[in-house]
Amino acid sequence: MATAFKNSITGIIGTESHRVYKCPAGTTATIIGLSLANISASEATGNVIIKANTSFQAHIIKDAPIPVGSSLVVIGGDQKVVLEAADEMRVKGGASGSLSAVLSVLEQT
Repeated sequence: MATAFKNSITGIIGTESHRVYKCPAGTTATIIGLSLANISASEATGNVIIKANTSFQAHIIKDAPIPVGSSLVVIGGDQKVVLEAADEMRVKGGASGSLSAVLSVLEQT
């Protein structure tokens, strides 16, 4: 079984759901870190959603407040999230251009 560490860095996320990671075919992925940073001049809110390959969606966080100049560690430390092939991790902010995201993943094929 081959493994690879990868990052997904997203500069500007607004009110539209933005895919920050999609698990490739024939792969299982363990999300080992996800941080959201407020890049706006006012308090922001963040949403993190997993979209399963069946189109079912579930929130990891919903409308979580992120103060100006701060970040929110959504996944990290003891918490991990496993994605299967075609599953997506999506992020949405509460205002236009309010968030950036950094995701770290371990892919296993």
